[in-house]
Amino acid sequence: MPVDRRPLAIFLMGPTASGKTALACALSERFALGLISVDSALVYRGLDIGAAKPDTATLARYPHALIDIRDPAEPYSAADFSTDARRAMQHISEAGRIPLLVGGTGLYFRALQRGLSSLPEADATLRAQLAQDAAAIGWNGMHRRLAELDPPAAARIKPGDAQRIQRALEVIALTGQPLSAQQQGGSGQPFPWRVLKLALIPDDRAPLHARIAQRFDEMLQHGLLEEVRALRERGDLKADLPAMRAVGYRQAWEHLDGCYDAAELRNRGIFATRQLAKRQITWLRSELDARVLDPERASPVDRAADAVRLFLGKSERES
Repeated sequence: MPVDRRPLAIFLMGPTASGKTALACALSERFALGLISVDSALVYRGLDIGAAKPDTATLARYPHALIDIRDPAEPYSAADFSTDARRAMQHISEAGRIPLLVGGTGLYFRALQRGLSSLPEADATLRAQLAQDAAAIGWNGMHRRLAELDPPAAARIKPGDAQRIQRALEVIALTGQPLSAQQQGGSGQPFPWRVLKLALIPDDRAPLHARIAQRFDEMLQHGLLEEVRALRERGDLKADLPAMRAVGYRQAWEHLDGCYDAAELRNRGIFATRQLAKRQITWLRSELDARVLDPERASPVDRAADAVRLFLGKSERES
């Protein structure tokens, strides 16, 4: 059997509030690693409190690539991430360290390792027609249309997510194929790194739900609303931008629009974060080649370090 001589890399994946950042930093104390963030909110400058961005002291001691690399008004796609992450991984590997990619954005991990299929460019005429249809039957009606044409995509996309519903219907109209089928594509080439996947998946979600509630309360106490108010005051940011649709930011924006009071903001923010964690865990369970670690069990750092040590085949770095 031929020897696999690809450089090594580690994916540390888990739902929001599962302790990924703390574990990544702890592993950096034991091994020669270079950290790369895999988070669709942390790429944006100014999204700090609501995105649970590591603080300045943490980032100074444990630098993470791909944090604060975009303005919130600028788009950032899974394809952009794949390009940027591969470049960062190459630099880390060439420096003699192991890239450790840490985060919870499953689409980014999937785009990086497996690639994304080539989808058609937006068609202005078709989009205008879809917008007219939506004005007539509503986006719930458009979602029902999508469910008939592409059930897997409709199951993944919320009825109120107009942008994604429109894009899915546009792709179907332009290609004659369901979006969900086309998103399974890729380059067919092997990933340039040999990867150890570590997945933080709790057996009991109650402690995770408790941490989610506690963390959202802390975000509110530490100035989430003031952060979103400052973003709104820029004047160039709208509620439908990807950055502003991030969990927590959407609810804070709607609260500042007067849609509901502070108590409802808290309830909606916690519920949305729990739903995000649920989707992340569902995706993680599909990663059958991942080493599952329960973050609620004793010594998750030691268990992760054992897996890394075995993967690297060498001893811990001397302190």
